[in-house]
Amino acid sequence: MQAREHGLAADAAERSGERAAKAASTGSSALTRSRVRLDLPRAPRRSLLPEYDPEAFGRLSERVARFLGTGRFIVWMTLVVIVWVLWNIFAPDGLRFDPYPFIFLTLMLSLQASYAAPLILLAQNRQDDRDRVNLEQDRKQNERSIADTEYLTREVAALRMGLGEVATRDWIRSEFQDLIKEMDERRLFPAERDEGDR
Repeated sequence: MQAREHGLAADAAERSGERAAKAASTGSSALTRSRVRLDLPRAPRRSLLPEYDPEAFGRLSERVARFLGTGRFIVWMTLVVIVWVLWNIFAPDGLRFDPYPFIFLTLMLSLQASYAAPLILLAQNRQDDRDRVNLEQDRKQNERSIADTEYLTREVAALRMGLGEVATRDWIRSEFQDLIKEMDERRLFPAERDEGDR
């Protein structure tokens, strides 16, 4: 037995000597070998806790929170409490499970409330995240709209400045009217001059 333990100890010492020699020959130290590579994903760790999908749990919490906020839930809860109280008041003594102070009913309502509050908060947090994303998208859309409006405003201003140098229909019409008046005046005056010369 001692010989076997001695042989195992000798094998372990020999392996550690080989490792040290290999490390010395390659120039690496124990520090560099123990480093984790950052370009590779981490290996998944084993956990004693059960794994769950946070998205599926979040969707479930939203469904529960939506149901808790409906009139249907209030009606069902009221019916359950009324049946509970009536059963424990009017049922035979052997069948009553929660006598008059209704401590078990209070415990059940407290348990329901203790689960409902975190589920509602989780649903609100998810809604806040969605609202934040929608707000960011709306903000980016508004920025694009403002940029487009500013661009169009500059283009319209450039067109107006360019149109200031272009002849418009009204300007041409007024010029023609001025020319026609001038031609009429020239026709009238030469005729009067001709009559005056005679």
